[in-house]
Amino acid sequence: MGSGQVTDWQGKHVTVAGLGVSGVPAAKVLHGLGAKVTVVNDGDDARAREQAAELEALGVTVRLGDGATLPDGTELIVTAPGWKPDKPLFAAADAAGVPVWGDVELAWRLRKPGAADWLAVTGTNGKTTTVQMLASILEAAGLRTAAVGNIGVSLLDAVLGDEEYDVLAVELSSYQLHWVPSLRAHSAAVLNLAPDHLDWHGSMEAYAKDKGRIYEGNRVACVYNVADKATEDLVREADVEEGCRAVGFTLGTPGPSQLGVVEGLLVDRAFVENRQKNAQELAEVADVKPAAPHNIANALAAAALARAYGVPAGAVREGLRNFTPDAHRIAYVADVDGVAYVDDSKATNTHAAQASLAAYDSVVWIAGGLAKGATFDELVAEAAKRLRGAVLIGRDRELIREALARHAPEVPVVDLGRTDTGAMLQAVQEARRLARPGDTVLLAPACASMDMFANYNKRGDAFAQAVRELGA
Repeated sequence: MGSGQVTDWQGKHVTVAGLGVSGVPAAKVLHGLGAKVTVVNDGDDARAREQAAELEALGVTVRLGDGATLPDGTELIVTAPGWKPDKPLFAAADAAGVPVWGDVELAWRLRKPGAADWLAVTGTNGKTTTVQMLASILEAAGLRTAAVGNIGVSLLDAVLGDEEYDVLAVELSSYQLHWVPSLRAHSAAVLNLAPDHLDWHGSMEAYAKDKGRIYEGNRVACVYNVADKATEDLVREADVEEGCRAVGFTLGTPGPSQLGVVEGLLVDRAFVENRQKNAQELAEVADVKPAAPHNIANALAAAALARAYGVPAGAVREGLRNFTPDAHRIAYVADVDGVAYVDDSKATNTHAAQASLAAYDSVVWIAGGLAKGATFDELVAEAAKRLRGAVLIGRDRELIREALARHAPEVPVVDLGRTDTGAMLQAVQEARRLARPGDTVLLAPACASMDMFANYNKRGDAFAQAVRELGA
């Protein structure tokens, strides 16, 4: 089970940790390759029993309610990305000298000879949008591609399916990167680094180290954010192939080996002849939807990876024009009495909310939910001058209220204690009361949604529905 491809799975004892969206496909694939598969799962609920029955019908062994004990004879563990590294199962594996792979590592090892290159993207925020922009640009260049990974299409399906790809746009989370010892991308980008998932990683250093794994062994370009020194530090620390270049992206004028913005144009000074003197126009800022600063940064990162792969400038423009962002990402909902209502429910951490707030001059901010260990002082201090008012919802709203009291004491705050289904409608009504014509009412919660909603999509839907009721 070293770093090479494993060609003979026949009779290998593999333990799959966790059912769910990655565990079930991994178990099926390994069973199909002839491995003796045991799935272990902490939970034992109706959904788990249903998935277990499906796998047991194929001949896979499933152990529900015990994810801690290493099954006898295990030669390899393939884990779901969400399993924390401090689980007893992994300590047992370590003691027994059993390697642990994630489902992404499994996909990487199962690639066919001559398989598609991977252009990989990670970062605290903007991953999905950047990967979708990248896929759109690659498609515009006539390449067979897909947006895969932490984003919809499973990497196992992509590498094992009948569809043949030239290149894959791969979104990787810090959880996934923790478990990929042998991944070597063609080129990769770390978009930004801010405290997130620290409860899982244990520290900011461990979180950054996992993000930085994406650069290991890159062949052509390590793309970093000029405005975020931590991403450049990760490039410096990475062990890359000879000739691989560091390529920065910036919202300012680019230096040599950078992509940036000049007079409303996205320009490339990295992948051009004589980059000391020359720049190549790629697109207009207006081609990026929405043209909020952080989204222009996403577009530049996507363009950098596409250019590293040899895509012509015209395809960058066409790909960006063809791209439509997903719902709940700075999505304009409606204008009511001269006030714009914008749904950025996907801003589930402080870094994302900061980027969202920076896109508007005068904001009534709807925020709150599950803080996941975050602090809000820096966010509020940064946004204070833009805030017309704030409406706070959710379990950890008091943390935001305290930060507002410290850094924006003159901003009116409405604190909503209720968590029932009508809470969002009341929040929107309160925001309307605080707003003036020309303001933006912005749902950018800076928190996860699970205290009140099934997910950030449902939270965004509730906001949009509430806004429609105002308009009616």
